[in-house]
Amino acid sequence: MPRYTTVFAALALTAALGACAPVVATQGFQAVDAKPQEVAVGTDTKETVLARLGSPSTTSTFEPESVWYYLTQTTERYTYNKPEVSQRTVTEITFNKTDDKVAAVRTLSLADGRDIRMERRETPTRGRQLSIMEQLLGTVGQGQLPRTEDNVPGQRRPD
Repeated sequence: MPRYTTVFAALALTAALGACAPVVATQGFQAVDAKPQEVAVGTDTKETVLARLGSPSTTSTFEPESVWYYLTQTTERYTYNKPEVSQRTVTEITFNKTDDKVAAVRTLSLADGRDIRMERRETPTRGRQLSIMEQLLGTVGQGQLPRTEDNVPGQRRPD
């Protein structure tokens, strides 16, 4: 009987150690044949970039025709913890406005990013603050929907 308990303990230990492995996920642009960093400045155009890399992940808000971004992110999640970003690559490709050739290629990593915190305070709105009872009972006694001259409920009266 002790032999079965040692086998069972070994299997339980193996399962517990296997549960500690992270779940790795990759989101965003995934280079198959070509990498965005391999785009040649001055020779490649928008058409060649589209043919080689496909459509961009996003474009610039202010210059959507001039700046394209290719984003890749890898996250790791351990059992019940929140996913953590382990690797992030943002490739920015800038085009000349005159001839649509690549003017610059810039690659940013996770270290180049900044952590922006959300502001938790709220701006108060002007007006009357209603209690829960006023909100629930506010429409009691207000009557029915307006009626037309044909006595059809729910339609506006002609003014």
